[in-house]
Amino acid sequence: MDIRNIAIIAHVDHGKTTLVDELLKQSGVYRENETTTERAMDSNDIERERGITILAKCTSVEWKGTRINIVDTPGHADFGGEVERILSMVDGVVLLVDAAEGPMPQTKFVTSKALALGLNPIVVLNKVDKPAAEPDQALDLVFDLFAALEANNDQLDFPVLYASGINGWCDAELDGPRKDMSALFDLVLKHVPMPAQISRRDEPFQMLATTLSADPFIGRILTGRVEAGTLRAGETVKALSRNGDKIEQFRVSKILAFRGLGQQPIDAAEAGDIVTLAGMTKATVADTICDLSVDTAIPAQPIDPPTITVTFGINDSPLAGRDGKKVQSRVIRDRLMKEAEVNVAIKVNDTPTGDAFEVSGRGELQMGVLIENMRREGFELSISRPQVIYKVVDGVRMEPIEEATIDVDDEYTGAVVEKLTGPRKGELVEMKPAGAGKTRIIAHVPSRGLIGYHGEFLTDTRGSGILNRLFHGWAPYKGKIEGRRQGVLISMENGTSVAYALWKLEDRGKFFIGAQEAVYQGMIIGEHSRDNDLEVNPLKGKQLTNVRASGTDEAVRLTTPVTMSLEQAIAYIDDDELVEVTPNAIRLRKRFLDPHERKRQSRAS
Repeated sequence: MDIRNIAIIAHVDHGKTTLVDELLKQSGVYRENETTTERAMDSNDIERERGITILAKCTSVEWKGTRINIVDTPGHADFGGEVERILSMVDGVVLLVDAAEGPMPQTKFVTSKALALGLNPIVVLNKVDKPAAEPDQALDLVFDLFAALEANNDQLDFPVLYASGINGWCDAELDGPRKDMSALFDLVLKHVPMPAQISRRDEPFQMLATTLSADPFIGRILTGRVEAGTLRAGETVKALSRNGDKIEQFRVSKILAFRGLGQQPIDAAEAGDIVTLAGMTKATVADTICDLSVDTAIPAQPIDPPTITVTFGINDSPLAGRDGKKVQSRVIRDRLMKEAEVNVAIKVNDTPTGDAFEVSGRGELQMGVLIENMRREGFELSISRPQVIYKVVDGVRMEPIEEATIDVDDEYTGAVVEKLTGPRKGELVEMKPAGAGKTRIIAHVPSRGLIGYHGEFLTDTRGSGILNRLFHGWAPYKGKIEGRRQGVLISMENGTSVAYALWKLEDRGKFFIGAQEAVYQGMIIGEHSRDNDLEVNPLKGKQLTNVRASGTDEAVRLTTPVTMSLEQAIAYIDDDELVEVTPNAIRLRKRFLDPHERKRQSRAS
């Protein structure tokens, strides 16, 4: 059977996974009476909750006697480690662009990787039936983006389709019949070349491992594209590291191929196929699985370096161990090392104390997803404020710079520009009308300046602004950037919060907790209305006497407390504060200090 290998790339929420749903349905993957789920490729719980793709996943469909292997890639740059390896498995890409929004930062990130590999894209303008859609303008922007990314002439001469993924149609013309996705299927067969590896089927077996996972029944499994030769189940192969060193020799216990949403065992894998192998114990991502006669490893694509680091530690608060079952530093370390092995964009280092670990990655969202997964697995952690990673070039201290693309209502443009270019040391690159009373702002801002900014941004824009960010490059250190301006309210007692105490303290600031919640000394329970930290007593009840008089009793009505998400909490804390994460709670607290040092700091404030 002929083969085509393609990846679908797009910005977050441009309809990529919905489009794949329709490709699966119309290619006959499902039975006529089979129950289907929306966004079938987003199988992870967090992916379904947040509506974003986090893990790259493969599927396979048949169309007119040709097998089309489809790779669904993440749209967010924080998960770019998934993208960079996956693109080496395919021979073409389908670039999906929202006809109303045009190409966005994450589109730019993944597209630059695809163009650099020499892949010729097919552009699909999605959601063209929306009232705000401007497909002609979006198409011009896509061409400008390709030109800016230095695409070659073949890549600039890309075919264009118009689609509505949610309604299940794709046409070569904007006013086409709007019946089905056959135009996209046919164009893939015509435009995407057959895998060049097919001509190497007589050579010894070679495969580059692209993704690593575990199956509860067959153990450790590696997925990749067969670069040369043929492999049959039961044969013995070896694994080579990137520099050609032998890692292990093992017998292939099972070969799995993607068929629809599942995987099925096959007898043999041939050059050009995307398959999954089982049987290894040590081989990992970027290793070469090959015949025993092969001594040269397949070159692996380099991965962009991490830009931020977060310290993961044990939960040493007075409430530790009440929710989670996995609280020891040894268990936390094993889990982080397992994550670093699977996710090539994450690096884990031990700290000198041994009870905390520095985890480096691409961004706050990537860290937030890792922490969320760990708390759902029963871990308790203490998390530090994210710190950017610096590097020194020719004696000059360099820091990471991000390109922030912001769509905001015209009336809030001034406040956003002032915040980005003032205290956050950003540089305004472009500002232009985006239609419908909105302005698009593009600025280059230090990564430090964007940590903790999203909540402030939503406040400044009354929740109507959209902020997207993408790693841009390195630049000389911009100088000190002020952190959070407000102080915090800190509990001075251990116990359970009392409604009357919180009510009396409401003029001091806004609270993060409500009544009848467990608190402890050093726990941050609110934000102070001034710029200094303040210790308060949330346990102090009303003094009761036997004397009663008309009008002396007041009804206690508490303002609804501010509830922070995990990412908001991590971005909110200061350098001397931590986020306590358990399966059932997210709390903020001060780092615990020696009692004498604590008294000295209290007197100084």
